[in-house]
Amino acid sequence: GGKQLEPLKYGRVAVEASVSRRKAECCILGTTSLLHHCLQKGTSIAFVLRDVGVLLIEGSRVQMRFYLDFLEKVIGERVQDSAVLKALQQLDMVVPQAVPISSLSFTGRVIIFPK
Repeated sequence: GGKQLEPLKYGRVAVEASVSRRKAECCILGTTSLLHHCLQKGTSIAFVLRDVGVLLIEGSRVQMRFYLDFLEKVIGERVQDSAVLKALQQLDMVVPQAVPISSLSFTGRVIIFPK
């Protein structure tokens, strides 16, 4: 809605990732191309966001699952209350960091980003 898009600054991404500008641009373009292809074909995909959680896209269903450590950082305290933890788990919002990503999808088949 009326927002101006800014071009991605590949040079800045390259500096942050400690890689060449060309490598950063190739990785970003390759990832967005594969993402576009997967979304077009209806392939299930999962974005693993380090130390945050997993964004799972299956067909028209999009779900974000967070790592407990991340939620505790956001809340500012440990989630020790079993009722709170149980509620988060029932909402399918919490996932252990060691969980196999394929187990989060309905089909068990998922393309995992980044790779």
